[in-house]
Amino acid sequence: MLYDIWTVFWRDWLVLKRRIGRFILSRMVSPILYLVAFGWGLGRSIQVNQGSYLDFIVPGIIALNSMNISFNSVGSPLNMSRVYHKTLEEYLIAPISSVSFVIGKVASGALRGLLSSLIIILLAFAFGAHALITIWFAVALVLNCLVFASMGLVAAMVMDTHEDMANFNTYVLLPMSFLCATFFIPDHLPTVLRWLIEFLPLTHASHALRAIVSGGETPVFSLFIMAAYITAFCGIGVWLMEKVRE
Repeated sequence: MLYDIWTVFWRDWLVLKRRIGRFILSRMVSPILYLVAFGWGLGRSIQVNQGSYLDFIVPGIIALNSMNISFNSVGSPLNMSRVYHKTLEEYLIAPISSVSFVIGKVASGALRGLLSSLIIILLAFAFGAHALITIWFAVALVLNCLVFASMGLVAAMVMDTHEDMANFNTYVLLPMSFLCATFFIPDHLPTVLRWLIEFLPLTHASHALRAIVSGGETPVFSLFIMAAYITAFCGIGVWLMEKVRE
């Protein structure tokens, strides 16, 4: 099983390795714009919790970026493979179990999210941000990447057109990008909306990363919630793969 997982992962890694230069450069654009606009621009005049807004927003940007990269690294290619290119059939006829395929794909998407997050961390320090990077920070970041890589796999297996995938980004990922404690704490939002936001995985990722980099107590509950999301999405992904094989 481990060999099968590695086979799926290695295929995606070879594709990434050939494009690693373009991948790194393209992943620098959005973080630099966020850091300039909210860190140097708006952030200079705002203090949050006795610290700068730049320090406050960096964990949110990392959570947001790792969400988008991990999701789209799995969702869009797999959806194209299943619906248009029909190359998913190569995996279906190969002697690779659905569990191995799901884990390999999710791991490869999470890797891209982690590489992109590393770029943001380096840029944030270059912009003068202060953050405490610990092993718990790495755990929270890995969990966030795995959550959205597995969500991307489920979306790719459910959505039947490229337009549906774009709509999923618009109606699911885009609201989370702005509401899930990335740019502000949602304490002052209406109660019902705030409760809904607290159920979303990106909220727990933002809370966890922000608490850890500020030296606060490790948010074990948020880490547990993200792990539960990973288990649920991977389980659904395996079930969907088995349905396709039937």
